Amino acid sequence: QVQLVESGGGSVQAGGSLRLSCATAENTFTFPCMAWFRQGPGKQREGVASSLSSAGVTSSIDSVNGRFTISRDNAKNTLYLRMNNLKPEDTAMYYCAASASLWGCPHLEESSYEYWGQGTQVTVSS
Repeated sequence: QVQLVESGGGSVQAGGSLRLSCATAENTFTFPCMAWFRQGPGKQREGVASSLSSAGVTSSIDSVNGRFTISRDNAKNTLYLRMNNLKPEDTAMYYCAASASLWGCPHLEESSYEYWGQGTQVTVSS
């Protein structure tokens, strides 16, 4: 059974930084397409950033461009999300997602990801 385990969340003040990790026992080449999603209080889950491993190509939503960076270390079977200059509106549960298909990747089509982690909470105070 595939498991994705997120870590690195926490509480920070606005302007602070965090690095989220998503570890899997599977070889990350098994999942050419991986992504981070988030769900804030009272909001729908939204995609944040996606990574296509084979080409090193990434994409992210406008609200995090220049602040968040998605990356992956295939030797450690780990996906990362480096978050700088955090804002209160970034407060959310952050989820890691993985797909065995590279079709259309990188993308933030939630329904296209077969595997999900349990999430890690990020809280940003003003």
